[in-house]
Amino acid sequence: MLGDMDTIDFGALLRQSRTIAVVGCSSDPGKTAHSVPRQMQACGFRIIPVNPHAEVILGERVYRTLSEVPWPVDLVNLFRPSEQTPPFVEEAAAIGAPAVWLQLGIANPESRRIAAAAGLVYVEDRCIAVERAKAQVTL
Repeated sequence: MLGDMDTIDFGALLRQSRTIAVVGCSSDPGKTAHSVPRQMQACGFRIIPVNPHAEVILGERVYRTLSEVPWPVDLVNLFRPSEQTPPFVEEAAAIGAPAVWLQLGIANPESRRIAAAAGLVYVEDRCIAVERAKAQVTL
């Protein structure tokens, strides 16, 4: 359910989100889209990279789209430019993901609207690794 992000319990959300699909996960260790998922993986989260241009990232098979992921996803983490996020939020809703998290610096009113209409927990413009550290969540 969409709510004011100031009222979202990030710790609770992350404790419920053991499997995270990372759209835009990068194979380049110098990019945040690699280091943040790597940090989450090191803390016990199952990271599923979604990227049409790679085969393996962080030791995991890469899927081209969220729809190709063959098991349930607890949270979709987006590392895409703000203007590109709405179709990924729609796809997250279509696969039954209960939550979508747009990384720090990424926000989109249309994505927010789509998430609200689908009843998804929606976070934007926050770093998932920073919030995990603040909440001291390790699985």
